[in-house]
Amino acid sequence: MINWANFISQCFNGLVLGALLALISSGLTIIYGTLGVLNLAHGAMFMLGGYAGYVAYDYTGSFVAAVVAGSLFVMLVGLLMEKLIIRHFYSRPYEDQLLVTFGLGIVFVEAVRFFFGGLSKTVPPPGPLVGITPLGFMMYPTYRLALLAIVAVALLALYFVLYRTRVGMIVRAGIEDSVMVSSLGIDVYKIFTLVFGIGAMAAGFAGIVNAPVVSIAPDVGESILVQTFVVVVIGGVGSFPGAVVGGLIAGEIISITSMFNPGYAYVMLFVAMTLVLVLRPYGLFGTAGRE
Repeated sequence: MINWANFISQCFNGLVLGALLALISSGLTIIYGTLGVLNLAHGAMFMLGGYAGYVAYDYTGSFVAAVVAGSLFVMLVGLLMEKLIIRHFYSRPYEDQLLVTFGLGIVFVEAVRFFFGGLSKTVPPPGPLVGITPLGFMMYPTYRLALLAIVAVALLALYFVLYRTRVGMIVRAGIEDSVMVSSLGIDVYKIFTLVFGIGAMAAGFAGIVNAPVVSIAPDVGESILVQTFVVVVIGGVGSFPGAVVGGLIAGEIISITSMFNPGYAYVMLFVAMTLVLVLRPYGLFGTAGRE
């Protein structure tokens, strides 16, 4: 039954999903904006973060250890990917970059399926965050509220790194003009490696903190990847604020549409993307002329 209580609850669900999409998309848009590489393995990295955290939780029983392990493991994978493989494709056609990242994503998924099987895994939330919290006008799962705060803190930390540190200044300059950054004597390849690692870590972090909400499975990254690309298109390539706003818009569209008919959630998401492309081809916060 559709009523105000259900509507408000779905809006909260959309806010949580939107914040999660914003975090994943921020990593993807930073990578693409700086390196010019459209990373089709980003969804698989989200999945890897969940499984790495699951293994850490299985050994330690600590959710904090799981979050740290999932984030750092995927960051390490991203650093190795960039240094060993992606670096050799910067000057190659976009089709080659798409194929190699798509292939890496398949390798990651099938490797996880080989070691863990196809059945889903679960990571329980920390004890204090189990149960529901009364908000006065409705009851809402405690961990989902905590997840919103966790992701908000992660986005603020990423914002601080990008906009309040020297490394962030170089990264943002690289997004606008990597040739100019290189001409100033800065080793852009080190910056590229760091950017790829940060982007991968954002996906891995999102994968493990979302594990108590949605079970982990080898194919869990596929739908997230599609949603993430839509968010990047809506927000604008290379724009951190665009990733945040686009993620919140996408989350609300999916959640509210699902209340009426879940089968049309993706349809409405792509309708929104189409409208943005028609009215503002470079996205809400994108820069005209950027590829």
